[in-house]
Amino acid sequence: MVKVIGLMELIDQSAFEQYRSQVGQTVELYKGSIKNRGSVAELFWNELGIVSFNTFVELEFPSTQDAHAWANSSEYQSLVPIRSKAMKLTLFSVAI
Repeated sequence: MVKVIGLMELIDQSAFEQYRSQVGQTVELYKGSIKNRGSVAELFWNELGIVSFNTFVELEFPSTQDAHAWANSSEYQSLVPIRSKAMKLTLFSVAI
């Protein structure tokens, strides 16, 4: 199993709602699921000096291959222009 974590700084709420209404379907096509979404309540440390973010998402896929297939899929890539308008995103995977 692999988790995919997205750290986001929202830019355009309207574009975000459009993106959010469609992205879940692309995740499900590649055997994934959205486990958690939320807002950042408090940042305790930032010793790495990462760019500000105010919300996050946690996805789960059966394998790294499934996560890669989703991220590189034509279905997800078609949402990238909307995503770029909606937010700045850092996306990474965590093996469990």
